[in-house]
Amino acid sequence: MATTDKASTRDRLLDAAAELFYREGVSLGVETLCRSAGVSKRSMYQLFGSKDEVLAASLARRLPEYEQRLAPGPQEQDGSPRDRILHVFQRLEKTSAEPAYQGCPYLAALVELKDPEHPASAVARGAKEWLLGFFRTQAEEGGARDAELLARQLMLVFDGASARAGAGIETLDGLTTTTVTALLDASGAC
Repeated sequence: MATTDKASTRDRLLDAAAELFYREGVSLGVETLCRSAGVSKRSMYQLFGSKDEVLAASLARRLPEYEQRLAPGPQEQDGSPRDRILHVFQRLEKTSAEPAYQGCPYLAALVELKDPEHPASAVARGAKEWLLGFFRTQAEEGGARDAELLARQLMLVFDGASARAGAGIETLDGLTTTTVTALLDASGAC
């Protein structure tokens, strides 16, 4: 029974952390986090050494969902590398139109933390490296003249679009897919 209680407490903390850090930023206090999760500070510190560890664990826990949401599913896997890249940006455009969208949580963590040694920065960098690797692989398979450059350009479009849409400055409807299509054409990627 105690194991279930600990798992439940851990899950509540990580769920609250993911929601609060995304909505309010990483500077929120332990009191707010624990109150939102319905757990005591003592319980939090029994499970995690610090708020920083909670943030890192909450980001790591959401990573499979993030990757699954962006990566092409079985239907899109049959498409060309170009189709798989465009799929990511179509998903971004769709997600960015949701009322609660505030940008990429991994980019937000990197920007807010500014400390490359922070445990959450390592998780966030891993998420960004995964996406860069995905773009690079697709660019290589699609025959891009410079797959590394194209992957980096795609990351700039993704992160820039995420930030601008998350801040409410830009509506992405068709903007990123048009931009990415031009990059793909210019790079020779199929």
